[in-house]
Amino acid sequence: MHLSYSIPTFVTGLSGNGKTFGIEQVCAQLGRELIRVNITIETDEDDLIGGFRLVNGNTVWHNGPVVEALERGAILLLDEIDLASNKILCLQPVLEGKGLFLKKIGKFVQPKAGFNVVATANTKGKGSDDGRFIGTNVLNEAFLERFPVTFEQAYPAPAHETKILNNVASTLGVNDSDFCKRLVDWADIIRKTFYDGGIEEIISTRRLVHILRAFSIFNNKEKAIKVCINRFDDETKQSFLELYDKVDADFEITKELDITKDELVEKL
Repeated sequence: MHLSYSIPTFVTGLSGNGKTFGIEQVCAQLGRELIRVNITIETDEDDLIGGFRLVNGNTVWHNGPVVEALERGAILLLDEIDLASNKILCLQPVLEGKGLFLKKIGKFVQPKAGFNVVATANTKGKGSDDGRFIGTNVLNEAFLERFPVTFEQAYPAPAHETKILNNVASTLGVNDSDFCKRLVDWADIIRKTFYDGGIEEIISTRRLVHILRAFSIFNNKEKAIKVCINRFDDETKQSFLELYDKVDADFEITKELDITKDELVEKL
């Protein structure tokens, strides 16, 4: 049974904590169709609503993802909505549940039962003062007001995150539940330190999955961790390595453990 009205939902939280993946999984479990749109600063009305396209020499109207979701009663996922410009305001009547008038073809699209909008963002639409999410914008207050409910998603609890990593490890053929547990303990300490203001970087659930995938390739914990935290500055990278060394008694940091181009090509 689907609701006869929509409840636009805003989901916010730090990067890599499963906002988008969680929505995809909920829709999969409920058997609901999901139409995902990745929002950027360049996203405009034509991208969202639709427009005329040249097909076999003829100009033909082509529905955008918003219209498709409206007509099919699907869930419309607006991913990274805080990257949008003010062109996103074309969706205000949709968020109000009033349907949409396609002025270019003179057609009114009534939302089918079950249609809803879910938006994900790293911020709450107020921009990023600390510079962590460069490119995010301050969204129009009237636009934000059209989302009745907002959920703040945190990283999974350690027990849940361990289960996630064990499931990922199983699909990768990695039989090392202890490594999964140590990774979760490591990330949990880093996050607590981050929240207390002790460090400026964080290890996401997504990055833990990256480490497991690297481990399935190189079969070496240190290599897997190093290649996946190389994106951080040298001081942060070293402190992260030293911290992992403390949570895993079997781990030992070597001075040099670089991966050559030839080795990477061979492994991949």
